[in-house]
Amino acid sequence: MNHRSPPAPEPPDGGAVLPPGDAGVPQPGDFDAASARAGTAARFAVAVRQIEEGGLRFPLPGSGATGLRFAGLRGVAEEDLAVARLVEGHTDALAILAELDGPPPAPGQRWGVWAAEPPGEGVRAAHDPAADAWTLSGLKQYASGAHSCTHALVTARTEDGQRLFAVRLDPGTYEPVPGTWPALGMAGSDTPDVRFDGAPALPVGEVDAYVRRPGFAHGGVGVAACWLGGAHAVAGALRRAAARRGSPFTDAHLGAVDIELYAAGLVMERAAAEIDADPEDTGGGAAQRALRVRALVAACCERVLAHVGRATGAGPLCHDPRHARAVADLTVYVRQHHAERDLAALGAHVAGRAET
Repeated sequence: MNHRSPPAPEPPDGGAVLPPGDAGVPQPGDFDAASARAGTAARFAVAVRQIEEGGLRFPLPGSGATGLRFAGLRGVAEEDLAVARLVEGHTDALAILAELDGPPPAPGQRWGVWAAEPPGEGVRAAHDPAADAWTLSGLKQYASGAHSCTHALVTARTEDGQRLFAVRLDPGTYEPVPGTWPALGMAGSDTPDVRFDGAPALPVGEVDAYVRRPGFAHGGVGVAACWLGGAHAVAGALRRAAARRGSPFTDAHLGAVDIELYAAGLVMERAAAEIDADPEDTGGGAAQRALRVRALVAACCERVLAHVGRATGAGPLCHDPRHARAVADLTVYVRQHHAERDLAALGAHVAGRAET
């Protein structure tokens, strides 16, 4: 990804105060959510073209090269976490379509997976038996790439239960809801709520097939690969500081961070090998593996954030835009790990009480 991303912008001057007449006028170094979204969308489009042309490789999970898939996600994330969020969604969608015999994606299509199900209105699917056609209506939260994806896999409620649908994102059938993604961290991921209004949809898989397939857990490990890439990006500020001026305290923090990243990398490699050894999850360990890996990598990220912050102080956060963005992005992205709730789910697996 190094050749795709623009150079980091110049640091802000840190002391300028806008005069009253300039209120609201963007200044060099100011945060601009719209620009962040547009820049991420452009880099996402380039990444999708490179995937189609073979310049970026993301083998399907369980294909014998899952380690290469995870390494690719980590590499994209180390360069830009917001782009990685969209690339991860696109490559996950391709894996889901292959696993559930969905429609093959065409060149130039950019896919998202919009499957969050928080409390609220949600999306409902309606079936017209006469035409044997489905439509989606309602509100879907956390729709990453809402303005840049051309298609999405969307979970929706039906009379028989939850199903997954492929939707072409045409104007008039869906609309991003303004003001629903005011985030600073992961701003570029463009993850607002979207509203569907009779959007034509094609079912992908049967009821509950999306969550019951082996690839659901495999994809969860892929998200952890992105978190790990973000941790490597954050650690860059500490490596640069240690190279400029050695001190026992800086070196100690860097040593601790190195251990965290090394251990998490080994865990990712082990998970990839296990997925390749049992892609259909005949042994029944995929869900527990994903919970373990995600919890371990999430904890790694939190410790890396703490070590880097304590070692480098406020300087990089205030004067290095790229580092500040990496810290903000990782802080938000890693919250896809649901802390004690996910640990409780892991404990239920370990205790033999988890639902199958």
